[in-house]
Amino acid sequence: MKAIVVTDRAAGKAGMKLVARPDPDVARLASLEGANYGDVVVEVHASGFTGNELDWPSTWVDRLGRDRTPSIPGHEVAGVVTALSYGAAGLSVGQRVFGLTDWTRDGTLAEYAVVEARNLAPLPGDVDFTTGAGVAMAGLTAWQGLFEYGHLVAGQSVLVHGAAGAVGSVAAQLACEAGAYVIGTGRAVHRQTALDFGVQEFVDLENDTLEDVGRVDLVFDVFGGDIGNRSASLVRTGGTLVSVAGPPEARPIGGRALDFVVVSDRAQLGEIAQRVRHGRLRTHIGRVAGLDDAVAALNSTDHISGKTVIRIRP
Repeated sequence: MKAIVVTDRAAGKAGMKLVARPDPDVARLASLEGANYGDVVVEVHASGFTGNELDWPSTWVDRLGRDRTPSIPGHEVAGVVTALSYGAAGLSVGQRVFGLTDWTRDGTLAEYAVVEARNLAPLPGDVDFTTGAGVAMAGLTAWQGLFEYGHLVAGQSVLVHGAAGAVGSVAAQLACEAGAYVIGTGRAVHRQTALDFGVQEFVDLENDTLEDVGRVDLVFDVFGGDIGNRSASLVRTGGTLVSVAGPPEARPIGGRALDFVVVSDRAQLGEIAQRVRHGRLRTHIGRVAGLDDAVAALNSTDHISGKTVIRIRP
């Protein structure tokens, strides 16, 4: 099979190469070897890549800390199940699926991927593979940040940083649907995009004063750094600052500050898929490229708002 691999952490995305790799060993998958318990083989139709993946230790080492290069990046997938191992529950051969792969195993920038079945959910037939791959991580990150960690409820106010981006746009839509008052941030050029995704107010971080927002119940932070630190002062007593950009350096007075790493969840993926198919949730895809063009697309210096999705099969 064809796959994108990385071998040199210092080279970053410039070190990506399209190579030939062995197809998954279906006979070994079907054996009783514990390492394959609960796995499925997915014929990948579309893959998502997160821009800072190559900075993650898990891209380069396995769960025991051993070097696992050459490794295949990309952890968002949409495709079709072609084989099952023992213990692979809830899925069947030929089923359309989407979800996330394990961080410490080879990813989805390849024609086939081996994935734990529990990390996948059925993809409805009326949701295309590109959308499925584009919404998997963004949807789960937004869902978990808002509801599991932020405990957002109707009537509250939420400040969503990067509201025109892949994750922020989904967070804005989910928060609006939940009955929250949503304030989005970003650059001036992204104002209309953020408004189109449902934010009631928009703050231009380059020209507006963030502190003029006033107090909010929840901050959903994708930036960290100075923006994250300044946002802590905006959280009202009893509120929460949730970060996906690492542990917050500043803490709200009388509130909580936390960060988290997204995990795959079949039930949550199902909720996301239903919202997509009924038009209640849109994913923000900024670029789509084929596998043969993936290295160039992922190394582009063009500023793209939204998710880059690699379409593995036409």
